[in-house]
Amino acid sequence: MSIEISKVTANIGARVLGVDISKPLDEEQVTAIREALNVHKALAFDDVHLDDEGQQAFARHFGDLTTAHPTVAAVDGAPNVLPVDSERGRANHWHTDVTFVLNPPQASTLRSITVPPYGGETLIASSAAAYRDLPAPLRALADTLWAEHTNDYDYAVPDEQIDEEQAAQRAQFTSIKFRTAHPVVRVHPLTGERGLFIGGFAQRIVGLSVGESRKLLDLFQSYVTRPENILRWRWSPNQLVLFDNRITQHYAIDNYDGRPRRLHRVTVAGDVPVGIEGKESYSIEGDASHYTSVAE
Repeated sequence: MSIEISKVTANIGARVLGVDISKPLDEEQVTAIREALNVHKALAFDDVHLDDEGQQAFARHFGDLTTAHPTVAAVDGAPNVLPVDSERGRANHWHTDVTFVLNPPQASTLRSITVPPYGGETLIASSAAAYRDLPAPLRALADTLWAEHTNDYDYAVPDEQIDEEQAAQRAQFTSIKFRTAHPVVRVHPLTGERGLFIGGFAQRIVGLSVGESRKLLDLFQSYVTRPENILRWRWSPNQLVLFDNRITQHYAIDNYDGRPRRLHRVTVAGDVPVGIEGKESYSIEGDASHYTSVAE
């Protein structure tokens, strides 16, 4: 059976049928999946029967793996697998994975382990569609800007409102401080598409004050999170979603009344982002060589 790609929305998302990702893929299959990812940005695979080893084997078809995270602990015995567990905190803010390092992952895989009876969707947004939506004057401005990304970000919850466990999680997340400058408009290395490369870890526009930066970042972000640019993925058991981390953002909705929710994440090492003038991102603080190699 040949691979079949079925669009889910106009701007982002497709289901992939006709391939068993629990088995080694041949070159033709990998090429077809990569091409579909380039077009649709996020791909969903139903009825997959993978363990952690199988998920890692699937992700390796697209490049070297990162370890689970620069600062957060991996699944026991699986250093490349990050547990995305409601008991360890909730990533209910818009972000692109690990943009605070010099070369964030090129792709992320999420596999459903425990699905709540309702809620718990993952939103995935196309930053390419967002860039296309910008009026010409805003697009011209975005093309010139750079932003500092950091894991020591401006939390929405004040310190006095978090408990000891949440404080410990925050301390672990920032146990190594990272700051990296990325272009606000990133050029995709495979397609040449331009996308808004911002999200929750982007805290400041280079050369502007914090207040000025926030206004601009919020304005650009409002185009990313337009409903037309978002895939709202309702998880079922035995699913895997692969998304292009270079040209998307995502958000895990906290709408399941504290019921258990667990996914496992495996990410593929990425390249150093490049802006429209060909200039590469640069590190300001923090060494992530323990976390990821640099994809060529």
